[in-house]
Amino acid sequence: MGISGSNRNGDPGAAQACSIGVFGGTFDPIHHGHLRIALDALETLRLQQVRFVPLAQAVHRKQPDAPADVRLQMLQAALDRRQDLIADDRELRRKGPSYTIDTLRSLYEDFPEARLCLLLGDDAFNDFASWHDPLGILGLANIAVLRRPNQASSSDPALAELLTKHWVKELMPARSGQIVFCTVTQLEIASSDIRQRIASGRSADFLTPPAVLDLIVRHGLYCVKTPADGL
Repeated sequence: MGISGSNRNGDPGAAQACSIGVFGGTFDPIHHGHLRIALDALETLRLQQVRFVPLAQAVHRKQPDAPADVRLQMLQAALDRRQDLIADDRELRRKGPSYTIDTLRSLYEDFPEARLCLLLGDDAFNDFASWHDPLGILGLANIAVLRRPNQASSSDPALAELLTKHWVKELMPARSGQIVFCTVTQLEIASSDIRQRIASGRSADFLTPPAVLDLIVRHGLYCVKTPADGL
């Protein structure tokens, strides 16, 4: 079977043994830091594609500033012409909180022959033991922790127990249940900093692709609104 599913950028024509990276986030906005670590993971873990999955309704963080449809547009613009980096809108189409376990189940249904690899940054992984159904997540996918060089490990006992049972030095052929650490290029760029720069009238050039900046300007995103703006 060929790879298929809901996305707007197109899928590569890989087949049965395809390994798919799953990279979730608000992407508010998408920036070069996101893109670089996804590319590092793609190459280091020998993935056929990475699917960027923008969340709709945040569970453990504040809600995104930009509307969902515009965040998807920015993501599509940033990934334009890449067949291995794909914007996946399944969480935006699904009602309710954006739980990772539900997203993985949906991907598993769409790609029953593929190996799923959930890509998590250090901060997200440090809270993983408190997520909704972490063992269910490990039952559906492997996890790659995208680690900064010299990053300290979490002291959470529950997370340490998961690592004792599931950590591997490198991913084996198993489709799920493995946790691996992957050192990636860390660009010191944050979506919150981009939003703050724009709100204060400073430039965000070279922090995010020009096509994303064009959409930010077109939609008037992240600007501080005055009372007159609401008239």
